Amino acid sequence: MRKQHPLKGPNRFKLGVFSMNADGGLAMTTVPERWRARWEDNLNSACIADRAGLEFLLPIARWRGFGGLTHVREWSFETFTWAAGLAVATENIGLFMTVHVPLVHPLQAAKALATVDHISNGRAGLNIVCGWNPDEFAMFGQTVGDRTYDQAEEWINIIERAYQSREPFDFGGEFYDLKGVVSRPPSLQAPRPVTMNAAFGAPGRNYAARHCDYLFSTFSEIADGRAHVVDITNRAAEVGREVGVYTVCHVVCRETQQEAEDYYRHYALECADEGAVDEHMRKKKEFANSHDAKAFTEYRQRFAGGAGTFPLIGTPEKIVDDLTEIMDQGYSGSALTFVNYTYELPFFCDRVLPLMRQAGLRVN
Repeated sequence: MRKQHPLKGPNRFKLGVFSMNADGGLAMTTVPERWRARWEDNLNSACIADRAGLEFLLPIARWRGFGGLTHVREWSFETFTWAAGLAVATENIGLFMTVHVPLVHPLQAAKALATVDHISNGRAGLNIVCGWNPDEFAMFGQTVGDRTYDQAEEWINIIERAYQSREPFDFGGEFYDLKGVVSRPPSLQAPRPVTMNAAFGAPGRNYAARHCDYLFSTFSEIADGRAHVVDITNRAAEVGREVGVYTVCHVVCRETQQEAEDYYRHYALECADEGAVDEHMRKKKEFANSHDAKAFTEYRQRFAGGAGTFPLIGTPEKIVDDLTEIMDQGYSGSALTFVNYTYELPFFCDRVLPLMRQAGLRVN
């Protein structure tokens, strides 16, 4: 059995790959090299990240896209089966599954999560998402409620209890009324695989403080990030816990600063999928509390470039400087996205990781 999950390893600043399972990744662009999320591309990129020593692969749970010319993210792989497939092909990297709590029964999630944990020898992780997109929920005949985190409380409690209990048990709650619950085998990790939650608002952060090992949060400027770290640290301390804080960044890393900035302008301004950007920004602003107001009014390019996440644009040295500054705000790591993971991950790993080791951010 694996001694510890990769996210609990020795590197001061952890790195992962985000949204690789979905068409476009996070970029909303029409450039011909845009990410298509074919299985062979997922497999190749996962192996690149694994061999380079990155800590985790984090997928998004998407059921429909955002229209535009590219129908971005309409093509996406379901995350439990995606992680199971990649678990066989990789050796060390952590494999997260992202789940919309109202759409997946906790016992189905418990069984699938434990299965991937066994296949991967203890590398599984769970990204708990309550959901925000009403069109996706309508596909399942449901509506987005205002008490989804109350449901998530029961949901995760059922999973943890199912792993820990050797005898069938009944569960009577407001959202679930279950009889004779049993789920074997339990996960290899105890009391359950590592958990994360991406939350900007108070209900989600309170939930993360109580039930998650890691919180993912966005910021408009790096200096704004410390406030998010302090906020979740204080919330977790109130319930006697510690929660690590991560962020998400979209990356253009090139030999020169000008080359990186030129490509960023090309794919995220000149070739932006404007219809998809408009739809994504509208829905995020109306239904999801995931960004500060500044992101919507001043940083449209960032939504085309990486769904409103922070841009890391420049030379390997510039990227390391930015990551160091992010770490200095209190962040434990970042998930990364690229226009094309297979094309761009090798250069990032070959050129950025050695500089991170020299800077003391990583030991391997």
